[in-house]
Parts: sequence; structure tokens; C-alpha cells
Amino acid sequence: MSGMLVNCGGCRTQLVLPPGARSIQCALCRHVTPIAYDRASPAAALTAPQVPHPYANTSQHPQYTPTPPNVHGQKKAVLCGINYMYSRHQLKGCINDSKCMKHMLMTKFNFPEASILMLTEEQTNPTMKPTRYNMHMAMVWLVQGCNAGDSLVFHYSGHGSQQRDYSGEELDGMNETLCPIDFETAGMIDDNEINSTLVKPLPHGVRLHAIIDACHSGTVLDLPWLCRFNRYGQFTWEDHRPRSGVWKGTNGGLAYSFSGCDDHQTSADTSALSKVTNTGAMTFCFIQAIERGHAQTYGSVLCAMRDAIRSTNVNSGMGAGPVTSLLQMLASGGSMLPSTGGLTQEPQLTSATMFDINTPFYL
Repeated sequence: MSGMLVNCGGCRTQLVLPPGARSIQCALCRHVTPIAYDRASPAAALTAPQVPHPYANTSQHPQYTPTPPNVHGQKKAVLCGINYMYSRHQLKGCINDSKCMKHMLMTKFNFPEASILMLTEEQTNPTMKPTRYNMHMAMVWLVQGCNAGDSLVFHYSGHGSQQRDYSGEELDGMNETLCPIDFETAGMIDDNEINSTLVKPLPHGVRLHAIIDACHSGTVLDLPWLCRFNRYGQFTWEDHRPRSGVWKGTNGGLAYSFSGCDDHQTSADTSALSKVTNTGAMTFCFIQAIERGHAQTYGSVLCAMRDAIRSTNVNSGMGAGPVTSLLQMLASGGSMLPSTGGLTQEPQLTSATMFDINTPFYL
């Protein structure tokens, strides 16, 4: 019995039950739901109501649940790297990005290896492949049971896209999306789902940092505030709260997202920066900023990333390389939309709250 879904006894939110657990606490309402096992048939009787996952019982979405590692301390991370191998959407550097992020988290920020969940298509365990179902469940695991003082990291390197928003919540009329390995059959993961799964449950005292290396990723977490700089280098916060008034922030926690580019821009998968192997330009610049000691504040991280991309002439020098935009590759297919510009990118910072970007940065 592994990774079973139960309803929270308080707010009815779906929770992933760790194997053998006798109770589970909801990260959203903090209610503790007791779990009772039938002594005669432990595998058959949970008194807490079980809930089938919306993608279960279909051929596209087998009932796999990532097995969470044993967590030591107060740091957890989910890293997703998708190269779309042997497909017409193939990239080269995304799995490298995940491996580099894992190394950095362990060596620079003391994340225990056992608390890092990696989803890449080269994994032999089918529950560790970055399918839509597995990515969703990994996000659920990341925030489940978090407490004040915890530090959570979500990193994604792969294709990003957009879909039309018919709710009227998006200022530009578009939902930003991530593309799992099975997106053509299972669908993409849009910003509304990411926000409700990763952002809204965060309780007071918990910090989430998302690092998203994908096209059209500026507001992919649907966070309410986007950092902008004016011509004099002064920052201001651009309001992205939905006009409907629906809440897109947290339940008291902090959420930050560093993304590869603005919503209308594309990101690159290239060897122009590392000179050794293919990586995502944004992931490389993020790690480089930390390695070179430019990560004293949130503002210095963002500026160092932007400076690195500009100084490498990344916007004009990688036109012949693979572009991580499905909008260009699939301009004629399905719900995909034609690209709105050339290969340009400028890393972005969004947040659940407005804050001074000179605040010290740490994971």
C-alpha cells in the first residue's frame, strides 16, 4: 500500500498517505486525520475515505504514485528534467539541468539527498518519470505536511507553452503551461493547477522557491506580483492579481519564482553558456550566480542572471540551436498558438507578496 489518496477530515483536500502512516496532517487547514487499519486485512481497510486520482483508471494515466523519499530535516525539493527523447520535440540539456540543480542544493544549501525527488525520463522506475500524473503527485508531496521553517524547492526544465484563458483571470488572456513527457495525450499542466497545488497550501513560515526554465514561464505559478525594473534600474511590482478577485497567494507562507523569461518570450537550450554541454540558459545562469557569490539578495540573483545572458549574447547567438518553445515547433497543432516573437529571454522574478528585493536570498 503506497501513496494512497485520502480526503482531509477538515477541508476535504486530497492528501497522499505515506505507507504505514496512522494519521496525516493537512498543509492547508492543519487538520489531523486519523487513519485506522483493519488488523485482519491491513491492505484492505482504511477508515479514512479513499479518493481515486482524476487520472487513475485510464490507459494514459496508470495508477503510479512517486514514492516519496525519507525526509531528514526541513528541506525538500522536486526536480523535473525532460528532454523528450526520441520525439520531434527533443531537447538536450534539461536532464543535465536537474542533475546540476541537485548537486547545487546538496553542496551549497545542505539539502539531504534523500529529500530530493527527481523526475526524469531516464529513470527506470515508472513512478519517477515526468508524466503529468507523476508531476502532479510530486507537487502534492512537496507541500504535504510542511511546517514553519521548512524550505521547499521546485525546479522544472523542459518545454513551456500557453493556452487561451476563457475565465478572464489572465491579464494577457493566456494561461502559461508546463509540458510533461506525455502532454500530447495527457495534457499540459497550466498555471491554475500549479498555483492551487504548490502555492495556496503553503502555511505561515514555509518558503517555496520555484526555478522554472521554460518558455513563456514568467507567471507560470500565477503569483500575484511581478518584479519590473524601470530605465533607471529601480524596481517596482506589477500587479497580476486576477480582476475577478480570486486569491492566488499562499495560506500565510512565502512563494517566489525565478523563471527563464517573460510570458511572451522563449527560452533556450544551448551550449553557448557552459561551453561544455547543453543546459538551459536560465538554469545555468541561476547556478552560476550562486557559485560566483552573486546571490546575496533576490535582486542580485536576478540581475546576475540577466547580465550573464546579455554578456554571452545569448539572444542572438543561439538562433540555430533547439528552442524550448513548443509554440514554434507545433504552431499548426491543436491548442498551441504561434510564437509572438523571436528567440529572446530575460529572467523574471514573481512573488506571492511585494517585498524589498534587497532582502537576503537563501534556500
